[in-house]
Amino acid sequence: MALMVYNSLSRQKEAFEPLHPGRVHMYVCGPTVYNDAHLGHGKTYVNFDTIVRYLRYLGYQVLYVQNITDVGHMLDTGEDRIIQGARRERMHPMQLAEYYTRRYFADMDRLNVTRPDISPRATGHIPEMIVWIQRLIERGYAYEVNGSVYFSVSRFPEYGKLSGRRVEELRAGARVEVLDEKRDPADFALWKRAEPEHIMRWPSPWGEGFPGWHIECTVMSTKYLGQPFDIHGGGVENKFPHHECEIAQAEAATGLPFARYWLHNGMLMIRGEEMHKSLGNFITLQQAFERWEPMAIRFFILQSHYRSPLDVTDEALDSAAKGLERLYGAVRAVRRHLAAAPEGEADPAVLEMLEGARRAFEESMDDDFNTPGAIAALFEMTREVNALLNQSTSPTQGTLQAVDALYRRLAGDVLGVLPASLEEDAVAGMAQDLIALLIETRAALRQAKQYALADQIRERLAALGIQLQDGPQGTTWALR
Repeated sequence: MALMVYNSLSRQKEAFEPLHPGRVHMYVCGPTVYNDAHLGHGKTYVNFDTIVRYLRYLGYQVLYVQNITDVGHMLDTGEDRIIQGARRERMHPMQLAEYYTRRYFADMDRLNVTRPDISPRATGHIPEMIVWIQRLIERGYAYEVNGSVYFSVSRFPEYGKLSGRRVEELRAGARVEVLDEKRDPADFALWKRAEPEHIMRWPSPWGEGFPGWHIECTVMSTKYLGQPFDIHGGGVENKFPHHECEIAQAEAATGLPFARYWLHNGMLMIRGEEMHKSLGNFITLQQAFERWEPMAIRFFILQSHYRSPLDVTDEALDSAAKGLERLYGAVRAVRRHLAAAPEGEADPAVLEMLEGARRAFEESMDDDFNTPGAIAALFEMTREVNALLNQSTSPTQGTLQAVDALYRRLAGDVLGVLPASLEEDAVAGMAQDLIALLIETRAALRQAKQYALADQIRERLAALGIQLQDGPQGTTWALR
């Protein structure tokens, strides 16, 4: 069957047909780098990584762009998240953004998330944003007031087509303090004037200021992918207002469609509640890695459909770890048997079984990237493989090579939960445990006021390329 994807714009499943045959241009909203990545980030980027992996498995040449937001993402108070984080950490804002960008990619590496082809930073695209805003002003879709520029929502009748939200709702929910400056409370900022104390500021035709969050993604996605491009992805929480505003800015400026397929990732829940930093119920990936292996977390995420909410409990993660170990057990057994297997071609009956497993896997993935169904196909294959290994007659090398190759292709290349070498993965896990032990030992030494020995641990780890960072929540580490 053809690949079907659920398009949030049309609110239905559609056959996927890229604009250019054989090529897919895809953009996913990246993190705002003011703090460590949490499990919600893990769900989003594991899900979209798996989508990219499957598109490549199907033979598409994928250009995958995921931005880094290092300016302009405002809190409800009107303060930039980066500046808030810089004040918290006592760092320059750009120092903070660089620090947490590195930590974000280190966390993603541990989850086996493939690096994007392009990771543009908002601060590196300010001139393009200014040009885009000027174009919107010239076309009558934006206006300047007191050094800030706003998009006039009433001038774009299609505003709300992605989320289904009406302009009247936006007016009712607008903050009182901005009503005097905007012509309409539903309008949103393209450029904000910088107050005297605001550190992050750039010159513009309207005075010194900084871009709004929404304009960043419009500019960066179209710069690298063109307009229209094939897939725009992100969390369901970004559907409104962020993605709605992206569409308005892009299509008002050019008169062209923005993105052809919109894919939205379901929320992460903590025991039935949405995970939010404001509620204090979030779990950073660093904290999660202390309890569970990164591949177990990835496997747990893929056991739920990307569009569905995912409820995190200790029991569910422990169960996922056990399920992944059952899969690993079968792969290890195949590789052990392969080392001593008799020479010979692959058994036709086994090849037929593997072909059935491959078809079942692909049928699930072709149905809007249904990873739970794909995992079920892998476990059905594993049941057959275990039966094969328990036969009195040893399978041939050709048979076991075919089995191992399919595990590598489906569980490794597509789902990303099977490392090339399980032994190397085990060693890597042991190394992480040893680092954690050294951090605990250092903390105990500091508690005992044996500061010289504690400093020796930090220095020796630094010489090995491991940087320790002491903070209010304890000590964390990252590769330099």
